[in-house]
Amino acid sequence: MDVKTQSLADAPLAAAGARTGDTPKDSWGSFAWFLVKLLIAVLAFRSFVFAPFSIPSESMLPGLMNGDYLLAAKWPYGISRQSLPVGLPLPEGRLFAGSPQRGDVVIFKHPVDGRDYIKRVIGLPGDRVAVLGGEVILNGARVPKARIDDALVPLSPNTGCAWGGDPVAVGEGGEACSYPRFRETLPEGKSYDVLDFGASPADTFAERVVPAGRLFVMGDNRDSSLDSRFPAAAGEGVGMVDEDLLVGRAAVIVWSTDGSAQWRNPLSWFSAARWERIGDGL
Repeated sequence: MDVKTQSLADAPLAAAGARTGDTPKDSWGSFAWFLVKLLIAVLAFRSFVFAPFSIPSESMLPGLMNGDYLLAAKWPYGISRQSLPVGLPLPEGRLFAGSPQRGDVVIFKHPVDGRDYIKRVIGLPGDRVAVLGGEVILNGARVPKARIDDALVPLSPNTGCAWGGDPVAVGEGGEACSYPRFRETLPEGKSYDVLDFGASPADTFAERVVPAGRLFVMGDNRDSSLDSRFPAAAGEGVGMVDEDLLVGRAAVIVWSTDGSAQWRNPLSWFSAARWERIGDGL
């Protein structure tokens, strides 16, 4: 009886001691495994679904402004080494490869320096593309380009008034830069706004056939874009872009700032936001 009584009395304490002693180890192990799964989920989402990108220049005005932050859909053009947020020695080519449509705004790796670039697809493989007097000639036909109201781009710390624009007063004490704006329409009916400031060296491009597996891309700010009209060089033009360099298709603006925010002043984070641009689709 003594032995049995002692065993019954000690068992709960032993069991409790075991649970108490194992809890920290189990908790840290579970937390570590949770972090691993979270990291895998984030990497998978960023690699195969959506990834964030920022706009550092004015080459895609008026649709995209310096200080815009957007999400790019990663799956439309297939999965490749360009899809991953870190460089891994994966095989060349794309898995589940898909081709862009004319008018898509695409993000791709520069063929020389590997930096992220964003431009609009104008010519697909096999297309004949030329530029004459600032007008795109696609497969021998002029792409319609109609003059519309000037684009008014508010002046801010990260958006000045570049060549081709005129400072104008807007609202009560506000300033903007007025740019000549046109509506361009591709054969499939896709329309978008472009800026064109008049005669410039980039307004003439002799007709070329887009090679297989390549794309002819242009910036919407036609006189301030280093695109397929220029030979590929580090920090310069991109030439005909290899489809295997595609990263994703620009989808939606998720944040936009005019550059006036100060880290030490949280209120300025909100006053600097361009709220009217957030949620705009591309």
